[in-house]
Amino acid sequence: MRQYSPDLTPPWKKPQQPVPEVPAEPGLVVEEAGTGFCGAVIRCEAGTVTLEDRFGKHRVFPMEPRGFLLEGRAVTLVRPSPAGPARPTRTASGSVAVPGARARVARAGRIYVEGRHDAELVEKVWGDDLRIEGVVVEYLEGVDDLPSIVESFAPGPDARLGVLVDHLVPGSKEWRIAESVTSDHALVVGHPYIDIWEAVKPSSLGIESWPRVPRGQDWKTGVCRALGWPENTGAAWQRILSGVRTYKDLEPELLGRVEELIDFVTA
Repeated sequence: MRQYSPDLTPPWKKPQQPVPEVPAEPGLVVEEAGTGFCGAVIRCEAGTVTLEDRFGKHRVFPMEPRGFLLEGRAVTLVRPSPAGPARPTRTASGSVAVPGARARVARAGRIYVEGRHDAELVEKVWGDDLRIEGVVVEYLEGVDDLPSIVESFAPGPDARLGVLVDHLVPGSKEWRIAESVTSDHALVVGHPYIDIWEAVKPSSLGIESWPRVPRGQDWKTGVCRALGWPENTGAAWQRILSGVRTYKDLEPELLGRVEELIDFVTA
């Protein structure tokens, strides 16, 4: 009678085929083969690696041969060389960076912002996160027609819509328009600033504060005039945008609202 082997070793741990050794660089996303825990490397010490999943949970695993899966293929994690090039461990938004990650296919859901400057600022700080989550940001050129735009989009459980509005304060025109959007699958939030420019911290631009512009004047032109900048709002915006490097350059009133929209659309 033929005797069968009692070997119950998982296929990825059997030694028949060699597997590549991969340095456990910070930010590398792998799956621990035995438990299925998936996360980014945040620390590598003698014989162990610490992973952080997308919810911020940490777990420590031994770096055993064939112990991890990288893009579905078994690998052996090894301690990175001290002389290796440094990689950023965080994105501009403060999330764990995922070097080499491919953009996810775009979701049906969307985030709408008021204008091009809003979209460019969101892209600069949250662009890496949005690509991984498959979220597209579009701009409206104002919110006057927001109710009809929401109705045309027809948000639903699999196509949520998030909207970021400037100057969303009680009693304002923007507030009344936002209140008229009642879909359970649409979320309208906003910041208190007249324009997205003000959501950038003055200290990040080397100015003491954002100037007050008298009512009746074009706000952006008035800002340029008060700061002694050329009255070219396009050039002024590029100057402002270049001063933004990470989320730390933005006011909390904007940060919280954008994070809220991303969570809503990806839920």
